[in-house]
Amino acid sequence: MENPYLIFTLVVLVGFAVFYSWIHWLNLKAIRPDIPEEFEGVYDAEKYKQSQEYLRDSTRFDLISRCIRTPVLIAFILLGGFAWIHRTAVGMTESMVLQGLVFAALLGGINLLWGLPFSLYNTFVLEERYGFNKTTPKTFVLDLVKSLLLGIILGAPIFALLILFFEKAGGNAWWICWGVVTVFQLVILYIAPVVILPLFNKFEPLEDGELRTDLETYARGQGFEISGLFKVDGSRRSTRANAYFTGFGKNRRIALFDTLIDNHSPAELVAILAHEVGHAKCRHIHKQLLLGILSTGLLFFLLSLFIGDAELYQAFGLPGEQPLPVYAGLIFFSFLYTPVSAVLGIFTQILSRKFEFEADAYAVNTTGDADPLITGLKTLSVDNLSNLTPHPWLVFLEYSHPPVLERIKAMRTLSPS
Repeated sequence: MENPYLIFTLVVLVGFAVFYSWIHWLNLKAIRPDIPEEFEGVYDAEKYKQSQEYLRDSTRFDLISRCIRTPVLIAFILLGGFAWIHRTAVGMTESMVLQGLVFAALLGGINLLWGLPFSLYNTFVLEERYGFNKTTPKTFVLDLVKSLLLGIILGAPIFALLILFFEKAGGNAWWICWGVVTVFQLVILYIAPVVILPLFNKFEPLEDGELRTDLETYARGQGFEISGLFKVDGSRRSTRANAYFTGFGKNRRIALFDTLIDNHSPAELVAILAHEVGHAKCRHIHKQLLLGILSTGLLFFLLSLFIGDAELYQAFGLPGEQPLPVYAGLIFFSFLYTPVSAVLGIFTQILSRKFEFEADAYAVNTTGDADPLITGLKTLSVDNLSNLTPHPWLVFLEYSHPPVLERIKAMRTLSPS
C-alpha cells in the first residue's frame, strides 16, 4: 500500500502548482488595453502599456519558476534527498538537537543555492528591465550574508528548543512551543525597528522643515505618540516607494522611503501618515498579531498529532524507526500544513483588505479631504507600474490590499467628519 502522506504531499504540490498557474493565467486574461477613466491624465498611454508588459513578464517568470521548482522538489523527495540529509546529520553526531541543526543547515544551504539564480534574475534582469532595480552586486551579496547570519543567530536557537521540547515534553510539547515562539515573535517585533531593520537600511530622522512640521502637527492632533519620524534609504535597492508603521512601545516608528518623499507633496505624505495612524488607532496591528498567535497555536497543535507517526517519516525516505528524528518531522509537517495555511491565508487577506479600507476612511475623516490620499495612491500606482484591473479571484486569494480603483471609489463616497 502506498504511503498516504506521500500521496497527499504529491497531490498538494502538483495541485497547488496547477491552481496557481490557472489563477495567474486568468489575471493575464483580465488585462484591458484602455486606461481606466479614473487614471486618465495620470497614466499616459506608453506608461500604461509598460505596466501591462511588466505584469506579463513578471507573471511568466513566476510561472516558469514554479514549473521548475515543483518537479525538482518532487524529484528531491522521491530520489531520497531528505533521507541523504538525515543520514549525513546522524553520521556527524548522536545528539538529536545537533542532528537537527545540521539537518536544517544542509537543507537551508541547498535551498539558498537553488533559489539564488531565480533571485538574481528577478533583481538584475526583470526589475532592471523596467527601471526598478538600484541594487548593486555588493549590496545584493551583503543582504544575502546578513540574512543568512540573522537566520543562524535567531533561527538556530529557536529550532533547537522546538526539537528539545518535542523530544522531551511529550503531550505538553505543542503548547510549550507555542508559548516560546509567541514570546520570541513579540521580542523580535519590539527590537526589529532599532536592531534588525537598520542592518539593511539607513534610518535618518526626518529633517526639520515643512514636511516634518506638518506630519508632527497631524500626529499630535490625533494624540498619536511616536518615537520618531524616519527617512529610509529605500532608493539603495529600488525606485519603488513605501511607508510603514513598525514596532510598539518606545520603539514605535513611522518610516518613509526617500523615494516616497521625493515624489509626493507634503499634503499627500500627511494623508499617507494618516493612513498608517489609522491602522494603529483601529488596532489593526494588535488584531493581526493576535490572529498570528492563534494561527501559530493551531499549527503546533496539529503538528503534535502527526509528529509521532512513523509513516510521515517513511513518506520522505526515512526509516521511521524509534527514536523518530523530530527535527525532520517539523519540516515534513509543513507539506501537510500547506492547505491549512492556504485557507488561513485567504482569511488573513480578506481581513487585511478590510483593514486597508478602514485605514483609508480614518485618513479621509481626520484630514477632512480625500484628494491627497487619492492622488498619492495614483502616483504610487504609476511609479510602481501597478496592475489596475486584477482578476477578482487573484484579489480574493492573494491581495493584502484592495485594488487601487476600489480604494479610490470607497474614499470618494466618504463624507469627512
